[in-house]
Amino acid sequence: MKMELIATATFGLEAIVKREIENLGYKIIKSEDAKITFLGDERAIVKSNLWLRCADRVLVKIGEFNAIDFEELFQKTKALPWEEWIPPDAKFPVSGTSVKSKLHSVPACQGIVKKAIVERLKETYMIDHFEETGAEYAVKLTLLKDRATITIDASGAGLHKRGYRVQDVQAPIKETLAAAMVQLSFWKEGRLLVDPCCGSGTIPVEAALIGRNIAPGLNRRFISEEWSFIPAELWKEERTAAFKAIRSDAAIRITGSDVNPKAIMAARENAIEAGVDDCIEFNIMDIAKLEASCQEGIIITNPPYGERIGEKKEIDHIYRSLQSFFRKNPTWSLFLITTDKNLEQVLFDKPADRRRKLYNGRLEVCYYQFHGKRSK
Repeated sequence: MKMELIATATFGLEAIVKREIENLGYKIIKSEDAKITFLGDERAIVKSNLWLRCADRVLVKIGEFNAIDFEELFQKTKALPWEEWIPPDAKFPVSGTSVKSKLHSVPACQGIVKKAIVERLKETYMIDHFEETGAEYAVKLTLLKDRATITIDASGAGLHKRGYRVQDVQAPIKETLAAAMVQLSFWKEGRLLVDPCCGSGTIPVEAALIGRNIAPGLNRRFISEEWSFIPAELWKEERTAAFKAIRSDAAIRITGSDVNPKAIMAARENAIEAGVDDCIEFNIMDIAKLEASCQEGIIITNPPYGERIGEKKEIDHIYRSLQSFFRKNPTWSLFLITTDKNLEQVLFDKPADRRRKLYNGRLEVCYYQFHGKRSK
């Protein structure tokens, strides 16, 4: 069955998510702020959940229309073919958002959508009461400038929850953003990747998953695995194909270090859980002791931002250490994310080769890219 699917994304990552969808072989219909709409089928739901590294979640688009009052919202929602998606025993909670729309009361809109779905299903299934004891089909209403988009969530927990984070540290970077940082750096097999502020190891682990071609969703469950219209055999086939696609012999060289012993302990446990501990070396080390073990390498890191009291001294130390390292190793490249808008002047007194505005949670950050000189 052909359908429109939506991959939601953090602002700034749309182009990466679009490329990931195209690499899976699906046609892009529309690319907008924070979401990519593409054409797919039941298998596309499975593959996109398993393989999208930088998207937040996958949604099935049920309908889209203008709505400026409750009656219009009710009638147009009821007109959608809900019986094609929701079986009689299903749970179907409704959530919503409203931005710059006349229908600004989200609880009221959620109630209207729920009532409209119930009325449609009553007429189809000829029953008056729904127990809602079966699989979950979480409905989402998004109102933007009086335009209503109604979807069903096919992911459940956000796609950043890979399932490997068994240990954590304060203020970890989201897995989806870490994967995007690696992909934007164009790091590849055979090149040394170093994260000298690795925390619980998210950037090294995501890089290893990319280098080994391990599907990020391979070791977790998705809400749509319980849906009646997606055969269990599809999930089995795609998981088997994903296992076969793993490149266990890839030449991956990754090191992660942090001054905090608890962070390194967490990083090692997370790497073991992700199945990539054999290609990452973690060390307890102050960044000032960072040395180059080869002529060309790449640093990808997410240092502290100075948002918490007492961090400025730590950040100044990190910046001085990076200055010293790159004076000695001009052929290395640096990819760093921070809230610091003056990093270019503070660190190298020159503009970055590239910069991109992103969001780490609710924080606006900049992803700075400094390319090393080509070695002779």
